[in-house]
Amino acid sequence: MRTAFRAELDRLTADLGDMCAVARTTMQCASASLVHLDDRSSRRVAPHLQRLDQLHAEVDRSVMSLLALQAPVAHDLRIVVSAIPMAAAAARMGGLANNVDKLARRHRPLPAVPAEGLVHIDAMASVALSQADEVQAAVSTSDAQAALGIAADEDGPMDRLHRELFALVTDPRWAHGPTVAADLVLLGRFYGRFADHLSDIAGRVVFSVTGEHAHSVEAVSATS
Repeated sequence: MRTAFRAELDRLTADLGDMCAVARTTMQCASASLVHLDDRSSRRVAPHLQRLDQLHAEVDRSVMSLLALQAPVAHDLRIVVSAIPMAAAAARMGGLANNVDKLARRHRPLPAVPAEGLVHIDAMASVALSQADEVQAAVSTSDAQAALGIAADEDGPMDRLHRELFALVTDPRWAHGPTVAADLVLLGRFYGRFADHLSDIAGRVVFSVTGEHAHSVEAVSATS
């Protein structure tokens, strides 16, 4: 009985890691659609979203089964309960990637934003994808230390890029008008929220492993 329970917990963790990976791939495709006008990548967004929905449903079923039939406690209960918001965050990441692709396709065959804006967006995409790789690894291996580093980075590269993007569109020398500026700010928000969800997932990993919230662990580390 215990072996089956452990196997189901492992499947739950694997599905959460897969959700992070699929959300990351979805954003990679959406970013290629946006930055490189890659229609092939754009067409891959919808199938990835479908896979994300399937994994989300599997996580929900596993959580309900484990709670109803196994009555987990302590560390195991934290894993199960944390899976619900983690899966929801990964699903929202897929939705944000879809928003990026929709905006990109709306402007076809032209670029959605001018070249100087795409430089910032490409940098934000690179940061988002790199962070997604780190979070997926932390989720799959239950690495609380790695997850803490992600969750505690409140003023990381994504935040700095977001400030630079805002400075770009509010500069008096901006020559592309308010509509293009609004689209650029919206894209920046999509990538920023994507990173926020990654940070949230990382914080849930910390909690599921240690029983402490990430900010509490950080505070203890800072004073020790």
